[in-house]
Amino acid sequence: MQPASAKWYDRRDYVFIEFCVEDSKDVNVNFEKSKLTFSCLGGSDNFKHLNEIDLFHSIDPNDSKHKRTDRSILCCLRKGESGQSWPRLTKERAKLNWLSVDFNNWKDWEDDSDEDMSNFDRFSEVAQCFVGSNPGRGHGTAHQTTLRQRPTCHN
Repeated sequence: MQPASAKWYDRRDYVFIEFCVEDSKDVNVNFEKSKLTFSCLGGSDNFKHLNEIDLFHSIDPNDSKHKRTDRSILCCLRKGESGQSWPRLTKERAKLNWLSVDFNNWKDWEDDSDEDMSNFDRFSEVAQCFVGSNPGRGHGTAHQTTLRQRPTCHN
């Protein structure tokens, strides 16, 4: 068992993490207030992947979602406090060899001076996160839902 490789990027209201696992099966994503746990079987050999991430800041597990495609699993984490920048994904400063910044989707949104564009970006991101979401949600601290967005692991 080993961690799946992943890319992440920060937005005003959400943090996105994409786990790059082709042909994944038995995908399990567990959202908690300060932790994300991801597991699956991947590839033709059904290799077991497990990632446990203590998050930099808290998230809202009820509004966090994931979407599986043939090439990856994209997670959309709703920030517990909108508008707060995450300089890194993890609570600890340690460099994780399986985690990298998704520079193709990275945007320095803190320096946005055009308020109208910021509002448009926020609307666009929220709309993307809720397209295809599951209406039924569990109760308790851990939740599993889905998200629909284009994968970026394989360009």
